[in-house]
Amino acid sequence: MTTTTPAPAPPTGVVGDGTTARSRASRRWRRARFPLAIGAVLVVIGLLAALPEPRTSSTPLAPDNPAPVGSRALAQILGDHGVRVEYTQRFADVLDADRPGLTVAVLGDTMLLDDQVEALRDMDADLVLVDAPWAASVVAGVEAGYSDAGDDERSPSCDDPDALAAGTIVTSGTLSAGAASSGVTLCFPASGDPAGTGAYAVTEVDGRRVAVLAGAELLTNRSLATAGNAALALRVLGRGEDLVWYIPSWQDPWNGSTSDDDAPTSTMPPWTGPLMLMLGLVALVAAVWRGRRFGPLVVERLPVVVRSGETTRGRGRLYRRGRAHGHAAAALRAAAASRCATRLGLPRSAGAAELVDAIAHAVGRDPRQVADLLYGPPPHDDPGLARLAAYLDDLESEVHRS
Repeated sequence: MTTTTPAPAPPTGVVGDGTTARSRASRRWRRARFPLAIGAVLVVIGLLAALPEPRTSSTPLAPDNPAPVGSRALAQILGDHGVRVEYTQRFADVLDADRPGLTVAVLGDTMLLDDQVEALRDMDADLVLVDAPWAASVVAGVEAGYSDAGDDERSPSCDDPDALAAGTIVTSGTLSAGAASSGVTLCFPASGDPAGTGAYAVTEVDGRRVAVLAGAELLTNRSLATAGNAALALRVLGRGEDLVWYIPSWQDPWNGSTSDDDAPTSTMPPWTGPLMLMLGLVALVAAVWRGRRFGPLVVERLPVVVRSGETTRGRGRLYRRGRAHGHAAAALRAAAASRCATRLGLPRSAGAAELVDAIAHAVGRDPRQVADLLYGPPPHDDPGLARLAAYLDDLESEVHRS
């Protein structure tokens, strides 16, 4: 008895092109993984952008910075004493909040522009200028000086109530009254410094109080509890119920002419610009990668070459078949007028009256006859159209001979 071995079954899932479901899925994954990766990066960036801003920062002297160089402790103590502290790095916010009775603390002036310092001088609020020698000189006439003394303990040596309440402080820097300034009270001079100097100055400028601190160290978390630093800082910054804590920044978009809040980017974080640039670069790379590649131009041979004369005759036959004598006459007149204007040197913008007068003057004809030829009523039959063509041809000949 003869037995026949059955033929092996083909692999499951194989189609006519020799591929399987697994190979097709692998090929699709290779094609889609780069766009999926770009989409995942964009999703992550969007989630990070949607996260709330942290409650703390690392900006030196910022009221939300808990580091030793920050001023969070001072801001919290001011808040416990009923002072509302508004922290900003935008100068437009300072100008918007400006009013009598407000206290504005400016910490540093290296990032300020000339217009911003001039605007500080014209404000109605009381000012506290901390480590801002340029602004102190322009606004209050208080000049920064040089001292060999470092961070040493200093006594008030003045009759200012805030300085007397603080007792002694530990700070650095020296201030002096400018030649044109008057009524400036200077306190806390360094040991060995000449008379008329100090680390703290206070004066009245146009009815508002301006206080100047030579150094910002006494406001930091690290030095606030030293000697009478906290007492002086609280009395100088906490005189009113509202305090604007302004730290200048190079990212401030204020330009002196419009309010910051009117700009579309005023509420955007500072990294919005670099992020948009990176997203544009990613989109450009994706477009180059996935864009269609065009090859060189291919010249295709036309099956039939149609001469221009045949095209003109064909158009004439269409006019004749449709008995469009008016359209044909308009085409003849427009072409004749254009050639005559070119011959006579008239611009394309020349009007009908100007063209008629120029032709009539050149050929010696009556202007009404020329106007009737170029702009008269259309013919109504073939003989009339033929006569018009002959008259126009004669007119062009005369123009060319003139």
